[in-house]
Amino acid sequence: PLQSCRILALILLFFPLVLQDKKIKELEEQIKIFQKGNEEPSGLSREEELEVSCLRLQHQIWEMERFLNDHGLIWVGEGNESAEDMETPDGEGSLSSKGLWKPDDSVVSESSINFDTILENLKDLNVLAGDGVSQIEHVAGGARLRQPDPVPLTFYQNGIVMFNGPFRSYEEPSTQQCLQDLMDGYFPTELQRRYPDGIPFQVTDKRDVFFRERQLPESFPGRGQVIGDPKPSGMKETAEIPGPKLTVQQFMNKLPKSLIRDGQVIDIRRDIGETLQGSSGTQKHEVILVETPSLMAMKKRLEGNDQEKTPDPNISTLRIKSENGEKTYIIKMPFTATIGDLRQHLAQTRGGELESYEILSIFPQQVYNNDAMTLEECKLVPNGSLLLRRKVSLTKSQGQRL
Repeated sequence: PLQSCRILALILLFFPLVLQDKKIKELEEQIKIFQKGNEEPSGLSREEELEVSCLRLQHQIWEMERFLNDHGLIWVGEGNESAEDMETPDGEGSLSSKGLWKPDDSVVSESSINFDTILENLKDLNVLAGDGVSQIEHVAGGARLRQPDPVPLTFYQNGIVMFNGPFRSYEEPSTQQCLQDLMDGYFPTELQRRYPDGIPFQVTDKRDVFFRERQLPESFPGRGQVIGDPKPSGMKETAEIPGPKLTVQQFMNKLPKSLIRDGQVIDIRRDIGETLQGSSGTQKHEVILVETPSLMAMKKRLEGNDQEKTPDPNISTLRIKSENGEKTYIIKMPFTATIGDLRQHLAQTRGGELESYEILSIFPQQVYNNDAMTLEECKLVPNGSLLLRRKVSLTKSQGQRL
């Protein structure tokens, strides 16, 4: 027994040394492989180059396995594919693209769209998003129950329309990605950031209708002939985006009430509302020729026998639009006339106070508040287009800024 204990003690003493020697030999072998792999392969045969490349790859694999082992990890691979499965049909032995992700594989083609699956998945998604379930909405002074507004989604024969447009063809990658998400039973990726908790869909199936996209104004207005027209014969056709149309008042409510630019408070809703109403032809437009000394001299010259006399070249013609856009004043004045003179002529024609409005130009955007400046100094010669805008009181302007 004593001798056995001695032998066991020697084994325990020298066993770590044996393991250490074995580890050293392995490391020396790996160093040799690494040095051999780093040698310049120039002048080598094809077989030697492949051998060096193989040794270099083996060394890289050994480094990665050692790194994983240091962190308590083991590489187990992705499967038990044989060498034959990794070779291409031509027998060159190169790795195929099997198992590699391709962006084109993430979308579906128009021919592989399964609308029945999409419609069924949309019903399940609506249930998960709480379709028909009221939610608590916090308002000023309390809270109320409110059902979420669903997202309109219309399917056409050649594309979809989400929300109030635009039309999206099935050939667009974004549309294909959206349909792929729905076919897989997932909420569309493009809406996840906007609706992180999901939102119900209001689905309208119009696959028997071909949506005709509106042509650009400069496109050919005639009827053309196309070989292989995607619109089947006898199919209904539409170009109207589904959904309720915004009235002028609803559109105005979406705009900010006012905007501060260059220290001036601009009433956005009023200006745009006047423009929309004027474009619809509901407002009457009146052109007024203001009596000025320059205009009277021109009339006198035309009525008398002084037609051969050359007209004064230093006369500026100004077109000034009123605050509501209903009237346009045409004023002829010499280059040396001032902004104050212009206000006097407007006051004689319009009546009212001289300082109740501002005179401004759009291009360039400038307000003419200095009554002593001449038309030539304001670069309003030989003609110019101006606008009149109601003045905003100082207290109102400060209240808007607050």
